[in-house]
Amino acid sequence: MTAITDFQVKGADGKPVDLSSYAGKVLLIVNTASKCGFTPQYKGLEALHRKYAAQGFEVLGFPCNQFGSQEPGDAAEIAEFCTVNYDVTFPVFAKIDVNGSGADPLFDRLKDAAPGLMGSRGIKWNFTKFLVDRSGAKVTRYGPQTTPEEIEKDIEALLAG
Repeated sequence: MTAITDFQVKGADGKPVDLSSYAGKVLLIVNTASKCGFTPQYKGLEALHRKYAAQGFEVLGFPCNQFGSQEPGDAAEIAEFCTVNYDVTFPVFAKIDVNGSGADPLFDRLKDAAPGLMGSRGIKWNFTKFLVDRSGAKVTRYGPQTTPEEIEKDIEALLAG
């Protein structure tokens, strides 16, 4: 199976970003939205990013407008929202689809690696999180209701391992 770090995504500026630049790091990949009930999770995501970045941890945010049209803005509006409201310093990439025929290949790979409840493939809502080990191969899925703080022990275990 292809490692997560073998994928290329679009940065907020629309330019390609090779995820190989994150090789050897523990990653928390999240589909985000600015107008969602789970949006305050940005605060916890940023706290984790700041706490563990020096140990080889990165949060990667992927805005998505597929759930209730809760991410209507363009890249500049999304970046401003994240900076002004949550002082986000982790990378926030170009807006993508995570489900359907137009789903980004990265998210197809994540869904294959870590199916949801009862083997479901689709992402159900904003702020679904995927924790990826340093090899880029082992992936764990967390639903939107799982807070960043609840994932911290799993992050610590991967950083220590």
